Amino acid sequence: MKINTDTTWAYKIQHLGWGLVILIGVVASVGFLSLYSAAGGNIDPWASKQMVRFAVGVGGMFIVALIDVRWWYRLAYPMYLGALALLVIVEIMGHVGMGAQRWINLGFIQLQPSEVMKIAVVVALAKYFHAATPADMKSIRFLLPAAFLIMLPVGLVLLQPDLGTSLMIIMAGITMFFLSGAPIWMFLLGGGLVLASLPLAWMFMHDYQKQRVMTFLNPESDPLGSGYHITQSKIALGSGGMDGKGFLQGTQSRLNFLPEKQTDFIFTLWAEEWGFMGGVFLLAILGAIFVYGASVSLKCRHAFGRLMAMGLTVNFSLYVFINIGMVMGLLPVVGAPLPLVSYGGTSMLAALFGFGLILSCNVYRDSKLPRM
Repeated sequence: MKINTDTTWAYKIQHLGWGLVILIGVVASVGFLSLYSAAGGNIDPWASKQMVRFAVGVGGMFIVALIDVRWWYRLAYPMYLGALALLVIVEIMGHVGMGAQRWINLGFIQLQPSEVMKIAVVVALAKYFHAATPADMKSIRFLLPAAFLIMLPVGLVLLQPDLGTSLMIIMAGITMFFLSGAPIWMFLLGGGLVLASLPLAWMFMHDYQKQRVMTFLNPESDPLGSGYHITQSKIALGSGGMDGKGFLQGTQSRLNFLPEKQTDFIFTLWAEEWGFMGGVFLLAILGAIFVYGASVSLKCRHAFGRLMAMGLTVNFSLYVFINIGMVMGLLPVVGAPLPLVSYGGTSMLAALFGFGLILSCNVYRDSKLPRM
């Protein structure tokens, strides 16, 4: 079978993956509408900034998509080291907010290095596993450096402290191990060790982290305190009914009963106003993004592109799963934003950068990469 190696601009634009671009635009538009509603029918202060960030991010996404994937292969480790350096910097001179030191103030944006690292660790592991053989994937000596690539940033993120993001990095790393063909017994052993270490982990958790777990197990025990967020979220979700209360008509959000309505609980605001059908519509679009990303991965002729595209797609989907599960009370509240919808600069730009890499895999799916 002849491999198409056409590199003209017309070919690149044609094979950019416009279906995915449209889906991304639809999800972002849901975010704009929700942020407009969260401000009581005002474009400021959230929707206007989010639209500017999206415009800048989409421009960057197209640039990333049109850069040959072989360049991203070469830059995988430097990108990882750069993100690691940012995590070190945030420990030294980071901005403290809400009891955690997670941001670097760049003036025009509050950069959260952990968001960058979630992309960088996937790209670095995709390069590491690119030329792995079945024998390599059974070798502890080969897998240990890959585990180190995951645990080093996890340790730095835990110092912030940010347990939720640490778990996200670990899950992204586990996904890369699984996609690369690591033996099942390793996952079973790892799961057993995690379960056995839970009592020890509980001892080292901060009080507010323990309280989140207890609230998840019984939110009604303190409905006006630690359980307030999830209780109000459930009320808003239920009050939306089948077709919602209507745009700008959500009482829980308009009367400020719903906390963090522009960030972590924005899906609840959307579902209250647009109802069950609106929630299903958004989940269907997010699901279509997962299918599209998986399709790009399957079309790649090189392992680096397959692993990177699928890893980034799963990483995006994990955020969706955790955020939706969190606001519905199915998971503990961990502060995970809904990608492209929740208000946040670094989260938005990191997601679009990741999509740019996926699109690059689509454009250059027939490229030949070195097996080393």
